[in-house]
Amino acid sequence: MLPCQAGSPSRLQAVDVTTLRAVLAEWRPLLLPSRFEKAQQASPQALQIGLRSLSGSHWLELSWQAEAARLHTIPPPPRQGDGSTLAQQLQHGLKGLALIEIQQQGWERVVELGFARRPGEPVLRWLVVELMGRHSNLLLLDADRQVVALARQVKPQQSRLRPIGTGDPYQPPPPLAGEPPRLEESFGSWQRRLRLVPLPLQQALRDAYQGISPALLRQLLPCGWGELSVDSISPEQWQQLWQGWRQWLEAVQMGRFSWQLEPAGYRCWAGSSGDTPAANPALAINQGMAAYFSEHLGAQLLVQQRQQLQHRLQATVERESRQASEQQALLDAVPEGEALQRRADALLSQLQPSRQCIEEAQKLYKTARKRRRSVAAITPRLEQHRQRLASLEASLTYLEQADSLEQVGSLAAELEALLAERGQRKPAGGRQRRRAGAIEGVPQPLELHTPSGLPVQIGRNHRQNEWIAFRQARRGDLWFHAQELPGSHVVLKSSERPASDADLQAAADLAAHYSRGRGNRRVPVVMVPSEELQRIPGAAPGTVRHRGGSVLWGEPQRALSLLMEQKR
Repeated sequence: MLPCQAGSPSRLQAVDVTTLRAVLAEWRPLLLPSRFEKAQQASPQALQIGLRSLSGSHWLELSWQAEAARLHTIPPPPRQGDGSTLAQQLQHGLKGLALIEIQQQGWERVVELGFARRPGEPVLRWLVVELMGRHSNLLLLDADRQVVALARQVKPQQSRLRPIGTGDPYQPPPPLAGEPPRLEESFGSWQRRLRLVPLPLQQALRDAYQGISPALLRQLLPCGWGELSVDSISPEQWQQLWQGWRQWLEAVQMGRFSWQLEPAGYRCWAGSSGDTPAANPALAINQGMAAYFSEHLGAQLLVQQRQQLQHRLQATVERESRQASEQQALLDAVPEGEALQRRADALLSQLQPSRQCIEEAQKLYKTARKRRRSVAAITPRLEQHRQRLASLEASLTYLEQADSLEQVGSLAAELEALLAERGQRKPAGGRQRRRAGAIEGVPQPLELHTPSGLPVQIGRNHRQNEWIAFRQARRGDLWFHAQELPGSHVVLKSSERPASDADLQAAADLAAHYSRGRGNRRVPVVMVPSEELQRIPGAAPGTVRHRGGSVLWGEPQRALSLLMEQKR
């Protein structure tokens, strides 16, 4: 039977009971017993705890995030969030205790971790993780199973069935509907239960049995079968479904678990005894879970932070454009000063000007002088606005092409620095100071090689542009930039050896690709010897001017082929 793998889910695959049992099957031999060492809250909806067993140090991530509730081991994380209230409560409540029990009852997505002073002694604390979508939670209970601390309070107005807060006795979730799946059930009983009501097959399975998740349905049912009515399934199809059902139940009962990525998610159970993998001490399922959630949550966070920064950049561009327009309007009004001067001259040219005429002429002279003097102040101000707008447009281009959280963080730090310079932000403190720290240290521009092996450096933000153009470039290097378009600086290290035409073309293609014109078939690219570059005093980092240079035509699509080759 070929399960349905077509398509990709619009959100993360939830941790179901099958996955939960696979994760815990790897935990028990590794973590029982293990000494509690540390708790820290890495994010608002995830907690990390450090344990030490005979095999070494281990870290668990426990998350009650609605769309990504999960638990699994993780690599040793950086120190972060150990000052949160929840982390401190766990640090105090579990100090000196050892993990001696890992419980998961029936088909509930609830895991209870029991901590005692040493193996064989009564449990003094229970750490309960409930993985139930938007109802997910994490609770610390005492020996009498009263709530000592919890991730989220549930007030009576939020849930009449199960309000819960600190000091309350712990109540498990309401019982699941449906029957628990059993290997002992016969084919006839299983078929009658599913055919009781004429429903689509996938709905019949979920209504009749516990622990049936959308991911499991996708793994059990061939493509298109989920919508079939139970009354329209042939005897052959029933037998095929029964075999798949039995294979899944046997895998869960016998612990035949293995990690497998699929086009629409992942799978944690082996289809038959012949598919059973050898024992893997490297925690294959937990490692797979950690990588899966890290990749997908990282991608979601990248999109979210990119959108937030894009809105901020666009708002800053609009503000700069408005202020530049105001300054331009003042500059455009300067020629009117000559007309005011002539009007004042005409008033005083009368044979016997009245006192009112003299006062009016004096006002006109004063306004005319003010407008002439304003040129010296307005012109540099207007130039500053233009430079900032060019810098912001380049930042928007870098943001569109950013493919990592580090790049987005660097661009956010540069924007904070720009706003702080303009007095629109207070000096960085707390979270802002940590974000600003993203621009500290040595810049890490993208480094590639032309087909002949000549190094190429590509700046992905203003600071990296400044670094490769003025700190790293040597006499004989060549600088490339899309002509009259925001984009990255590209430096071909031709100081190492003479560059061929193919090297020059590759650098031009890369400059075209990392520019606002990457959607075009061809982009004009300026090539300038690095020694001809000059900083613009007072301008943002990475802003340059140059003398001379020549123009090449770069093809962004050709650069894409070069990048793919470099990745391989």
